[in-house]
Amino acid sequence: MNDDVRVRRPRWITRWDPEDAAFWERTGLSVASRNLWSSIVTEHLGFCVWSLWSVLVLFMTPQTGFALSAEQKFLLLSVVALAGAVLRVPYTLATGLLGGRTWTVVAASLLVVPTVAAALLLTRPETPYPVLLALAATAGLGGGNFASSMANINHFFPEHHKGLALGLNAGGGNIGVATVQFLGLAVLAVLGVHAGRLLPLLFLPPVLLGVWVAWRFMDNLAPARSRVRDQVRALREHHFWILSLLYLGTFGSFIGFGFAFGVLLQSEFGREPLEAASIAFLGPAVGSLVRPLGGWLADRLGGARVTILSFLGMALAAVLVVPTLAWSNAALFTVLFAALFALTGVCNGSTYKMVPAVYAARSQDLVAAGHPPEWARAETNRISATLLGLIGAVGALGGVAVNLVLRESFGRMDSAVPAFALFSAFYLVCAAVTWGVYRRRPGTRLDRGPSAPRGRGQPQVSAFSGGRSTSGSK
Repeated sequence: MNDDVRVRRPRWITRWDPEDAAFWERTGLSVASRNLWSSIVTEHLGFCVWSLWSVLVLFMTPQTGFALSAEQKFLLLSVVALAGAVLRVPYTLATGLLGGRTWTVVAASLLVVPTVAAALLLTRPETPYPVLLALAATAGLGGGNFASSMANINHFFPEHHKGLALGLNAGGGNIGVATVQFLGLAVLAVLGVHAGRLLPLLFLPPVLLGVWVAWRFMDNLAPARSRVRDQVRALREHHFWILSLLYLGTFGSFIGFGFAFGVLLQSEFGREPLEAASIAFLGPAVGSLVRPLGGWLADRLGGARVTILSFLGMALAAVLVVPTLAWSNAALFTVLFAALFALTGVCNGSTYKMVPAVYAARSQDLVAAGHPPEWARAETNRISATLLGLIGAVGALGGVAVNLVLRESFGRMDSAVPAFALFSAFYLVCAAVTWGVYRRRPGTRLDRGPSAPRGRGQPQVSAFSGGRSTSGSK
């Protein structure tokens, strides 16, 4: 390994400074890229396992011995989403305590549990519903991976590359939702509705491969380690609560709709399992593929600007979905839902870019106050990495909310129309909050945003204003 990256013990890197242009070009880029692609593999598998039940509920029909109503299916998916959201908190803390590589190996190994549990449950339709809920919740082990993965990758990249890097990492994971739904479609088409138990078993070999990839190709960063009390301190940051609200609307919508899409097609349009599965994977695929675009746009146009426009687009798409339900127009509903997924993907990428951007600006404030630059960067980078994981946990609760709102909407009105009206109103609130906090008042826009890496000589660029120079002439 290059002398720039000093190793204390196997796979522990003790010096890491990606903001140093010479270090980044000579050593940092190759090491960071290797960790990024390894992280994408394991996070992708985590999302596949977490999303298994969005497909397995399609196999739970009277033909296979299951008699679950739409309300029961939405509650089942809510429990799976809740377990994943709650587990993101300890997963984030574990990364700071144990190191990114060490925890990724452990987290990938744990994915064996929900895959085996799901395969067994599909062979026992007589399982009591409360037991079904409890065992299905083990799929939440896959949902926790996202938080630890994002917190870890944040440390590897310089500020001006974080939007794209985090977008690729998250997008590569998110597309696991589409992967499991596509494989579910294949199983349904080839083997029929009675072969549902085979779907989770397909993931056992890839999960074991993912454990090996993490063990073989990833590194721990000693500068990224932190104590639990230092991480919990991040909860006192007001930006945590604001950005969590925004991510609740973006990622919460993505994962909530990803889980619910197939059930909506069955409940609203009477689609058979094969028909529902053949359509359901399209939405999550689109949302995942465009997520890196959201990060890339945020790097260039400003995170808040992209986030506001995305939320406005999501509100419009949610409103337009309503008449398609009244008209029972499945084709138009699918097109608008795909557009809604795409906008959640862009908004996911831009919102996550805002987190390190806020703390890059905070780092510059600390340096201006007389603190050493390296200490300021390390301190704010640890906080932002922790917040990435914890904000991810809150965002995943949005998936719970989406399915609970849909459950109530069907229970009270036998339709999803009230739910989508509520979703649209919430997106408008999120757009207003983003504008009010990060765009309206110059003092809160943190215009002293991320700088170019040392040695490049480029002007500093606003974290949110989309490229306005803050150095040089005014």
